[in-house]
Amino acid sequence: MSAVNLDGSVAAPAVDDPQDILALLGDRSTLARRPAFRIEEADGTADMAAYRELRRAAFVQEQGLFAHHDLDDRDTDPRTVVLVAKDPENAVVGGVRLGPVDDGPDLGWWQGGRLVVARRARGPHGIGAALVRAACARAEAEGVLRFDATVQARNEVLFRRLGWQRVRDTTVAGVPHVLMRWPIGRVATLAAATKSALGPLLTALAPPRGFVGDDGAPVPGTDVIAACDAIVPSMVERDPEWAGWCAVLVNVNDLAAMGAAPLGLLDAVGARDAAHAARVLAGLARAAQAYDIPVLGGHTQLGVPAALSVTALGRTDRPVPGGGGLPGHALRLTADLGGRWRPGYRGRQWDSTSHRRGDELRTMTGAVAAARPAAAKDVSMAGIAGTLGMLAEAGGCRAVLDVAAVPRPGGATVGDWFTCFPGFAMLTADEPGAPPLPAGPATGAVCGELIEGEGVGLRWPDGEITEAVMSTVTGMGTA
Repeated sequence: MSAVNLDGSVAAPAVDDPQDILALLGDRSTLARRPAFRIEEADGTADMAAYRELRRAAFVQEQGLFAHHDLDDRDTDPRTVVLVAKDPENAVVGGVRLGPVDDGPDLGWWQGGRLVVARRARGPHGIGAALVRAACARAEAEGVLRFDATVQARNEVLFRRLGWQRVRDTTVAGVPHVLMRWPIGRVATLAAATKSALGPLLTALAPPRGFVGDDGAPVPGTDVIAACDAIVPSMVERDPEWAGWCAVLVNVNDLAAMGAAPLGLLDAVGARDAAHAARVLAGLARAAQAYDIPVLGGHTQLGVPAALSVTALGRTDRPVPGGGGLPGHALRLTADLGGRWRPGYRGRQWDSTSHRRGDELRTMTGAVAAARPAAAKDVSMAGIAGTLGMLAEAGGCRAVLDVAAVPRPGGATVGDWFTCFPGFAMLTADEPGAPPLPAGPATGAVCGELIEGEGVGLRWPDGEITEAVMSTVTGMGTA
């Protein structure tokens, strides 16, 4: 089993007896600088037996927290991960376990526990702190959005120094403990990276009131809706057919979120040569055919860096605003859970569209127009939680999302699903009891509500709310 670095990466396997090789080479200085321990995932029954023996010695014999043993159902859960610290002689000198909090579906809520260091290894080496840092890195790598630990009160200072936050006092086995939480900022970081600069940048453009921050823009004096999206140049360069497909997909979704029927597309393509441009246009043409939307014209330039943007035109006389949500409205996510991660974009782009029939795609993109909710936004590169923050911001509200109620494909962790681009996914807000979106193969569920305030909170099955987005996302203000 490869060692786990503190940043969650996997280290190269160690060779047998490296100290003997260094000794033969006379490299005493390197030997002197060798670390006192390494951290890796427990490998086999020997590692597990040694870790559990350390726990028995510490928690049963030394501290008297348990009568005979400290084993529980988390030890038999196959999802539980055990990280151990080993000394240069390969002896286990510490360990920690982490995994989902209960036996149900993994909701991205994990707990760490049973942190132990052998008595002889305690002291200046910092084994306990290193195990805690490794557990945090592993939890985030597993797509966890809430990571808790119940620690003895005397260890609170250590956890605070490592960046953990105190939640509340509690008691375990009659001994004072503190519930601590590791702050995972994955959602907020994504939202900030993709959207936070928009408000200051776009102030001078003064978009029409009522549709500030919307996915499309009503053309004044008409029933036409215009939308425009550009594809990341690196994606156009390395995956041109998929870039062409996505250029249609994201624009049609923008029209769909406003309840507009698509009229046509205009494309602008930059490519290093004709062969590369042909691959981009092939993906674009295939998507346009699937969605039954004509390409009306555009511009193609060769001998330039890869670039692709598409403008879409649609029509509706009653556009659905992104900012129509009000406190008290119920939130619904309607998403196509079919498909898989796009190769090369695991954890970032869920391909739910390229395998669908044209009639299925058009049923999904016509769902907002059919249901006419009070507010709608298609999930963008800010992910489910970040896009929800934009919907709430446009309505001058705060959103609370019930993690367990969010429709999610089995092949995606909560962390990945909440922060990826999901292909087709619509967030809508409406009065409680409003009918669902008639979106064909997509799955919909009420999964939260809008309330007074700002930002996005994640509500967990125990009623606890953790902050996903602390304040507004774009800074553009209410619609």
